[in-house]
Amino acid sequence: MKLREPIPELSGATAWINGEVTRSDLVGEKPTLIHFWSISCHLCKEAMPQVNQFRDEYKDKLNVVAVHMPRSEDDLNLDEIKRVAEEHGISQPIFVDSEHKLTDSFENQYVPAYYVFDKDGNLRHFQAGGSGMKMLEKRVNRVLDEMEAAK
Repeated sequence: MKLREPIPELSGATAWINGEVTRSDLVGEKPTLIHFWSISCHLCKEAMPQVNQFRDEYKDKLNVVAVHMPRSEDDLNLDEIKRVAEEHGISQPIFVDSEHKLTDSFENQYVPAYYVFDKDGNLRHFQAGGSGMKMLEKRVNRVLDEMEAAK
């Protein structure tokens, strides 16, 4: 995905965990963070406490959606995805992308990967890898500040 491109439709999930959201649920009121992860990804698990803290800290200002992107046959077990999500405190909606439909829409190749969209649903920041929560927080705050300034 290129910067300023609109958020894709959240379609093609093989399952949803913790509730389901649509593109229209995410566009209009507040920015959105969509993060890709996988149960076989060690870096994803290491970063999850920071993602959860981030989600909780910004819960009134930011939508957060997780996308489970399988990297192997072993990653397709829904019960295991649920177990790992619970173990790591992932309470936000999880789009289970076992057929890589959303992954392909995002042209995403990485886990963990983070996409920040402004309240109008346009991509403002992308980053991949386990480190960089400070940069992510800075980008989210920039989008929030712009939103405040526009009021």
